[in-house]
Amino acid sequence: MFCLRHSRRSKTNIDKGQVVKKSIATLLLSLLGAPAWAAGNGPQWDYQHTGDWGTLRADYQLCKLGQTQSPVDIRGARSAKLAPLRLDYQPGQAELLNNGHAIELKPAAGNRLTLADGGFELLQLHFHTPSEELIEGKRYPLVAHLVHKNAKGELAVVAVLFEQGRDNPALAPLLAALPEQAGTSRPLAAPFDPAALLPTQRGYYAYTGSLTTPPCSEGVRWQVFKQPVELSERQLAAFQRLYPMNARPVQPLNGRTVLESGI
Repeated sequence: MFCLRHSRRSKTNIDKGQVVKKSIATLLLSLLGAPAWAAGNGPQWDYQHTGDWGTLRADYQLCKLGQTQSPVDIRGARSAKLAPLRLDYQPGQAELLNNGHAIELKPAAGNRLTLADGGFELLQLHFHTPSEELIEGKRYPLVAHLVHKNAKGELAVVAVLFEQGRDNPALAPLLAALPEQAGTSRPLAAPFDPAALLPTQRGYYAYTGSLTTPPCSEGVRWQVFKQPVELSERQLAAFQRLYPMNARPVQPLNGRTVLESGI
């Protein structure tokens, strides 16, 4: 009898321990920005119900209530003397992650964007199809968002638009390593240089916006290159096979001014 009661108490303790461990794991995944599917439960967001994002969690409310949201349709940008973007990228080991919402590349450390008030480290880059931002009402088939963060925790994103044309050599090693399943990652076979994705002409639009995925945090500095780069129909199809549509609709400018560099 003693052994039976002891066994039941042990099982109860184990069950409670598993619940605590699961709760801690879920919290950590949330804090680290892991996709919703990774936690096993909790709020799910997708691109079929973008209007619901702001109601899923309290910390997603900006997706509904924010006044400086992204992406935007860039129209009537005002010419300004913007400093050229300084992008100090270099080849390094990298891996691709299928995060459940997009294909994301995690580069080696040491890649930096320098703006007028300081430097930002490249955290990751990811792809949306079609492009999230529009230029004078025109949407492109693909965009890469290069996400940077400074020592204060502030974010700056550089957007590279893609138009359909010839094969893009910079995309070849990425497409060769695409992870098929959500939550899986694959290292690239050779060092990758993020600079290979950039256009030759570095003129850009600049505005203040937000993350384009939950929690839609605001205060993000956006730089959108004016010159698109090319990718082939075959390369575009490789992205669309995994994510045929992962673009948030454009958001109102609400009086914001978009600046345009003179380059």
